[in-house]
Amino acid sequence: MKDTVTRDPLLQPYRLKHLTLKNRVMTTSHEPAYPEDGMPKERYRAYHAERARGGVALAMTAGSAAVSRDSPPVFNNILAYRDEVVPWIAELTDACHEHGCAVMIQLTHLGRRTTWNKGDWLPSVSPGPHREPAHRAFPKVMEDWDIARIITDYADAAERMQAGGMDGVELQAYGHLMDQFWSPLTNALTGPYGADTLENRLRFTFDVLGEVRKRVGPEFIVGLRYTADETQPGGIDAEEGIEISRRLRDSGMVDFLNVIRGRIHTDPAMTDVIPIQGMRSAPHLDFAGEVRRATGMPTFHAARIQDVATARHSIAEGLLDMVGMTRAHMADPHIVRKIVEGREEDIRPCVGANYCLDRIYQGGEALCLHNAATGRELSMPHDIPAAATPRRVVVVGAGPAGSEAARVAAARGHDVTVLEAADGPGGQVRLTARSPRRAEMMGLIDWRVAQCEAAGVKFRFNTWAEAGDVQALAPDVVIVATGGMAHTRLYETGEDQPHVVTSWDILTGDVVPSGHVLIYDEAGDHAGLQAAEVALKAGATVEIMTPDRTFAPEVMAMNLVPYMKTLQHDDVTFTVTRRLKGVEPAGNRLRATIGTDYSDRLTHADYDRIVVNYGTFPLDDLYFDLRDGSVNDGAVDHDALIAGRPQDVRTNPEGSYQLFRIGDAVSARNTHAAIYDALRLMKDL
Repeated sequence: MKDTVTRDPLLQPYRLKHLTLKNRVMTTSHEPAYPEDGMPKERYRAYHAERARGGVALAMTAGSAAVSRDSPPVFNNILAYRDEVVPWIAELTDACHEHGCAVMIQLTHLGRRTTWNKGDWLPSVSPGPHREPAHRAFPKVMEDWDIARIITDYADAAERMQAGGMDGVELQAYGHLMDQFWSPLTNALTGPYGADTLENRLRFTFDVLGEVRKRVGPEFIVGLRYTADETQPGGIDAEEGIEISRRLRDSGMVDFLNVIRGRIHTDPAMTDVIPIQGMRSAPHLDFAGEVRRATGMPTFHAARIQDVATARHSIAEGLLDMVGMTRAHMADPHIVRKIVEGREEDIRPCVGANYCLDRIYQGGEALCLHNAATGRELSMPHDIPAAATPRRVVVVGAGPAGSEAARVAAARGHDVTVLEAADGPGGQVRLTARSPRRAEMMGLIDWRVAQCEAAGVKFRFNTWAEAGDVQALAPDVVIVATGGMAHTRLYETGEDQPHVVTSWDILTGDVVPSGHVLIYDEAGDHAGLQAAEVALKAGATVEIMTPDRTFAPEVMAMNLVPYMKTLQHDDVTFTVTRRLKGVEPAGNRLRATIGTDYSDRLTHADYDRIVVNYGTFPLDDLYFDLRDGSVNDGAVDHDALIAGRPQDVRTNPEGSYQLFRIGDAVSARNTHAAIYDALRLMKDL
């Protein structure tokens, strides 16, 4: 182990000014949206402390901590403009320092990348009049007094962070106010801060740096996270980005460069900056290396560096000084510890599902599709504790819920058997992974199965379990994770439609669509759009219809981008606010009766194939067959579940086992809900 630490490039210390970082792995600034009243309180602290405990050398806390009142928090950001933030910052810093992890924070003014109807309802401001498409607010064009005020706000915020014990600050300059001054695409000012020269475009940044340095002194670490290439005609190009990098270095006021490539003003642009599942790994890593070579500056970077091999390469080849593995640490906060212990095979992989960021941009809080303990460190364990008494556990179903239940039960020391009707694990994830772009989703299952097999879990595939089969195993606990089944029932009709097929029929290849195909998507999840992709690639003309006012609301912003790149095609039509009411044969075609929730109007249209995507209904027959033999009649004590206490419902003295159902066997939800069901139930059994 000592030899591994000595040789591994990732585990080498790095000297940044006066600060020694214990290895080369960091989490870059990101806002998980956990603040309370704009303050990083207990939950926020626990989240970063877990990653510090897991061995990360530098935690760059907060994405976009706001320095001014007219930079209201669109993602529940930390309010760095309030004095009361200081003691909370001190507690956060101390919690990370306790594990030998350095702590910094990102400070910013969002400029036009916010809206006016948040916080104090002040107008957003920018050096130009155009709104950012993602946030839609038309900004006030900044006046000289706005500029002077915000420069002071930056310095005030940096001083507060220094008072809270932070090791440094990072100023955000991509997509936010600083970059809005830099970019010819967004700067419409004239005069000393105007767009006519690079010097003028950079003046605001250097004025901020100068004022910050006056407050915090020359030793406090100050860096920038910025775009060195906007990859858009008329914007900052790579050559100018390198020149900006050199000027930052030559100012003597900047201690590190954290390099980004691209823009974040639209969902597609952001997805190029922060790639998701199915996109190329580390697409901007070589460019970050070019910046490092051109400047000789300490250089940080993160953009889909989700695996240890790529991270190691970035350091070994001299492309970076510190490598950001931020989403990877949401999937597994103990990456570094597992590397040190020679347990890389145990690292839970980031599968690029982007549930974390998509939830934030939809106004929620960051959660990991793969790891239900992330963001719940106060109540959910990342390391599973052993049970006081081993028990015999039977899990029926090897999808995400069942495989997680088996993993946690085995980690607690129980004897676990998994019965699965299919020839392999995965459940609905196997359908998802049929799309090459979403093949990484099987990482959710593969990791759990590997963990189960290492812990001695017994899998029985091709086994359609009935009540007698389960009871013959003499279980103490039975977990029904049989999932759900897609159906062709229309909303409130009460009966299946015999003439239509489901999205699953398309995804499995059981039905090959052709001609004019209607994808009627009432669930609004991935399956509908995946079925549309399959139909389009098969040569069909596709209409995607939804009764909602937006299509595929469950897919969310960044995950929607690759679908749209495929489906914005001459042979695809999107129809919103239309409800499929019924289907009947019309010769060799199908006639759809189409209504709307907004009136009594009915229309008709003919199609060659109609595909219904309306979620799943639970496969729960086995659960109800097992209820009479259970001690709890299948009941869950919700108070105990939420409080983290063992389940102890005893309503049937004749019963011999506890019985629970989880995931889609209860009701149609999503993969994260299934995994969370399993974790919070099994951790106390």
